Amino acid sequence: MPENLTLRIHYPLQEGDLLLRTDRDWDLDVQPAAEAPDRTWFDFPLELAQHYSYYKPVVRRGDQVLWSKGENYLAVPDQRLVRNVYPHFLDDKTSTVDTLVHLTSKTSKRTHALRVFTPPGYAENTLASYPVLYMQDGQNLFFPQEAFAGQTWMIEGTLHLLDAMNLIRRTITVGVYPQDRMADYTRPGYEDYGRYLVEEVKPWVDANYRTLPDAPNTVVMGSSLGGVVSFYLAWQYPEVFGHAGCLSSTFGFRDNLMERVATEERRPIKLYLDSGWPGDNFEATFAMRNHLLDRGYEEGSDLLYLAFPWAQHNEQNWAMRAHIPFQHFFRD
Repeated sequence: MPENLTLRIHYPLQEGDLLLRTDRDWDLDVQPAAEAPDRTWFDFPLELAQHYSYYKPVVRRGDQVLWSKGENYLAVPDQRLVRNVYPHFLDDKTSTVDTLVHLTSKTSKRTHALRVFTPPGYAENTLASYPVLYMQDGQNLFFPQEAFAGQTWMIEGTLHLLDAMNLIRRTITVGVYPQDRMADYTRPGYEDYGRYLVEEVKPWVDANYRTLPDAPNTVVMGSSLGGVVSFYLAWQYPEVFGHAGCLSSTFGFRDNLMERVATEERRPIKLYLDSGWPGDNFEATFAMRNHLLDRGYEEGSDLLYLAFPWAQHNEQNWAMRAHIPFQHFFRD
C-alpha cells in the first residue's frame, strides 16, 4: 500500500488561506500544492512516515488561526491516492437533531413524524453531501423523554464518537416514528408503509437535505419488528435501500421473508443481522443467516452476523452494539 497520499480538503473558503497542520510540527503551516480556481478544494501531499499520521486543516486570516473542529484527522495507508475531507471551523450553535416534522402522505391517510439528525458542520460546509440512515422507532433514538422506559439508542453520541475515531463517514440519520408498530412493521401492513417510505419520505429527505441518494449510500435499520421491516424494505426495494441493519429481528412472525429469501432472486444488498441469547430471537435470526448463506451471501462481506450471549431485548442493549452495523455500512 502507498505510504503517501493526497488530502483534498473541500471547503467554501471566502477569506483567508486554507492550510494544513500535521503531527510532524503542529505549529508549522503547510501550504497547498494545488487549489481550485474558485477556492473550494485544496490539495496537500502527506507522507506517512510512521505508517499513520494525524493532521488538521486550519484557516489563517492574518494573525488569526481557526482550527477545524472535532478530533484530529487520522491518515493511514490504503488504496486511495486521494482522500476527500470536509472540515468545519465554527462551533455549531444549535442542536444537530431537527425538530419533529409530521409528513402527511399525498396518496393516502398515512402521516408519520420524523426527526432528522445532521452531522457536525452540516450547515457550515455546504460542499459536503452525506449517506443516509433511515431508522425505525424514531422515538427511541435521541431523547429519553420520548423513548420506551427512558432508554435511547444514543445515536447522536455513537455517531459522534465513531467520527472522532475516524472510523465512519459522517451520516444523516432519519428517525421515522411508527403509527402502529404491529401494523406498520409486519405483513401485510409493511407493504403500504414501505411504499410511503420509498415514494414520499425518501424523496422529501433528498429534496430538503444534501444527501447521496443512491442505494449504496442509503441504509435502513431497526430492531425487533423494526428489524423485520428493515429487511423487508431492502429486499423489496434494493434499488432504493442498498443496506439493511436488523437487530433482534422477529423473523417468521407475521412475515414471509425466509420463504422469499429461499425462493426469490438474490438481492444486491449488504446486510447486518444480530441477536442476543436467550430470549432475543436468536433462533429465527440464525435461521435467516443460514438461508442467506445458502443463497450465496458471504459472511464478512455482504453479510455480517453476530450473536451476543446474555444480551437482552431492549434499547440499552441495542445502543451498546449499534456501532457495529454503523461500521459495517459507513466505514471510511
